[in-house]
Amino acid sequence: MKEAKAYQKKPVKIQAIQWTGDNLKDVIRFTGWHKSASEKWTWEEYKQVVKEKGLKIFTMEGSYIAKVGSYIIKGVEGEFYPCDDRIFNKTYELVKGK
Repeated sequence: MKEAKAYQKKPVKIQAIQWTGDNLKDVIRFTGWHKSASEKWTWEEYKQVVKEKGLKIFTMEGSYIAKVGSYIIKGVEGEFYPCDDRIFNKTYELVKGK
């Protein structure tokens, strides 16, 4: 039986934006407009859906709802995923001067 070993995350710079509930256009600029949303709703309808049901983020593993306060991270493969602000703040720090 193999024993568990200790591992450390490689230092990787990421881009992220915090979902405040009031910055939908900024989040869309960052993640891109998902085709399925534009096929179903007008912008005003979409804003209402997000307000009622949450912000859906499409990841490589499926879709997840981002809570207000969560960060939307752009991963090393260009993928997006939500991260709870508590976990984000324990894992990442702001790069100074950028």
